[in-house]
Amino acid sequence: MVSVPMKREYSDEELKALILNFIMRKGRWGERYFPIDTMSNWLGQVVQNNGKNVRKKVKELANEGYLILHKGNTTASLNPQAKRQIIEYIERYLLE
Repeated sequence: MVSVPMKREYSDEELKALILNFIMRKGRWGERYFPIDTMSNWLGQVVQNNGKNVRKKVKELANEGYLILHKGNTTASLNPQAKRQIIEYIERYLLE
């Protein structure tokens, strides 16, 4: 797993990998979900644009099949069927 980096500007792929890594570190797979507001606030401390882009990237990740949205799209969890792809995505963009 990747530790939390310092505040800076991230590319779209790096931000998506950061979101996936955050949820993975919390152990939120399948029916165990995490509030998007809390995640956006936390990542807003690390991301240069104050987390405004986080919600947009969460929706993109859900459309790509990496995340599952719950409770009227206010919470998210990782898709257990895409576990291998999620880990590869994180390693590709955060461990370079």
